[in-house]
Amino acid sequence: MIEARPWTDPAGVHLRAKQRAEVLERYGGVDTEPGVHPSADDIAVFLIAFDDAGMPLGCGALRQLDVTSAEVKRMYVEPQARGTGVATAVLRALEQAAVDRGWTTVRLETGAAQPDAIRFYEREGYRPIPNYGDYIGFELSLCYERVLSSGAPADAR
Repeated sequence: MIEARPWTDPAGVHLRAKQRAEVLERYGGVDTEPGVHPSADDIAVFLIAFDDAGMPLGCGALRQLDVTSAEVKRMYVEPQARGTGVATAVLRALEQAAVDRGWTTVRLETGAAQPDAIRFYEREGYRPIPNYGDYIGFELSLCYERVLSSGAPADAR
């Protein structure tokens, strides 16, 4: 089950803390995220995936970039739930939320030390693009986008 929750939801705070710890570990303890970190003030959508017992399994958010596009932020799935479809379900729900808001393009940034994320996004239809916004000139950043069909569900490819 995937639910929209406030950015401040305790389950979301917990998942995002685990995501940040994992990223910091991959990059030797260095915060590699350029620009403004996402917050309740700039996140338009925050989703949390739960198992049948109500345990949070993963999360993801959208930050609006302009009138037609949004950026995926803080995608994370608990290690024990990886490979089970949770990440795909959260990503598709974020894409549907984007379509519902009239956004036709979803962008994201990941890093060179996250080959699992790179494979996931490419498998899910995201294509490499030149770095944008705060990621321009930042060598550790790899940027991707997917153009969504505004007239069809996000999962129609």
